[in-house]
Amino acid sequence: MVRLFCIMIATLLSSAAFTQRLAKITIDNHGSSDIISFLVDETVYVNMTKDGNITDWGIEGNTGRTTLYPGTLDKYMGKEEYYLATDNEAYRGKVKYIGRTSFSYYTSDDGQSLKGKVKTIGTSFLDYYTSYDDPAIRGFLKTAGPVAFTYYRSIDNEAYKGKLKTVGSTALTYYGSFDDKAYKGKIKNIDRALFTYYSSYDRKEYSGILKKGTQTFYSGGVQYFIKN
Repeated sequence: MVRLFCIMIATLLSSAAFTQRLAKITIDNHGSSDIISFLVDETVYVNMTKDGNITDWGIEGNTGRTTLYPGTLDKYMGKEEYYLATDNEAYRGKVKYIGRTSFSYYTSDDGQSLKGKVKTIGTSFLDYYTSYDDPAIRGFLKTAGPVAFTYYRSIDNEAYKGKLKTVGSTALTYYGSFDDKAYKGKIKNIDRALFTYYSSYDRKEYSGILKKGTQTFYSGGVQYFIKN
């Protein structure tokens, strides 16, 4: 009986100690519609666009299915709760709980540029660049808990303005407008890792495909996945 009680206490303490965190960033073919993923439970991931909209969530599937794509998210079979149709228009119908993790959203009272964006994921607070910021980064995620995000601005090269520049202490660079058309705008560096691609002068079926560098890379405790 004492042993069972100790197990129950340990389980409760473990649950309470779990903190939602930034876990993954999926960088698309040209870095314009990246997906930011949060681990909200020991096995549950929530995917969000950089402008604060949740796209999907679930349990990570078998990463061994393919080497070209990250593990897919299998359907989460646990508790899901949604805001009611009678709730504030900014978040009515949106997810309120996934498992034991709660979600809140900005309302029109917070400003039109923030309305409907994810405000909290559990205990993690999310902030965004506002309408007073540079046009290339308005509405994009600024901080998620302790992690800060910066982006290339309007004065930067056309091929990468508005794209992620730093995630915490990790810097990201991209190929510019004057680089080969097969890979201009694609990710060039994440931290010290270099990514190269087949050019428009290579075989047509290879053009723009990753040539050097792994599609999965870790930096600052975050997993980065480069989509071809």
